[in-house]
Amino acid sequence: MKSIEGNFENRKVNELLIKHFAELSSVSPVDRGHVLDIPGLRNPSIKFWSLWENDELIGCGALKFLDKEHGELKSIRVADKYRKKGNGIKVINHLIDEAKKLNIKKISLETGSGDFFEPARKLFYKCGFKSCEPFAHYKKDNDACYMSLLISN
Repeated sequence: MKSIEGNFENRKVNELLIKHFAELSSVSPVDRGHVLDIPGLRNPSIKFWSLWENDELIGCGALKFLDKEHGELKSIRVADKYRKKGNGIKVINHLIDEAKKLNIKKISLETGSGDFFEPARKLFYKCGFKSCEPFAHYKKDNDACYMSLLISN
């Protein structure tokens, strides 16, 4: 498996991100959705990676710098063909490894609290994330779950 940083222009990556944005927008409250579109992922505070098996896109994810030692996971998505095969863990572990290289000490994330997001929450717990209070700009919200993971380099 190889990873490529910041290749938004790749057709497969672009299609996966558009599908991710559309799907999450359809199941999130209109006024509180936190999914980033492609222009949002281009923000200089965000690093984005796609993971590949030969020419097949497995998935993608991003790390947003909240400060020099705290990052937030964003836009984690596994291509349909690669779901339910352990690839979500591979994407998350890749992001954790990249965070370590960047001297990040804590990774946080926000995900939905509804049934649609249950598989994501289970995956994050399996990767060692723990529930936490809202962080950065987030506020308490019954439609959201907040998690964090302390990492060591």
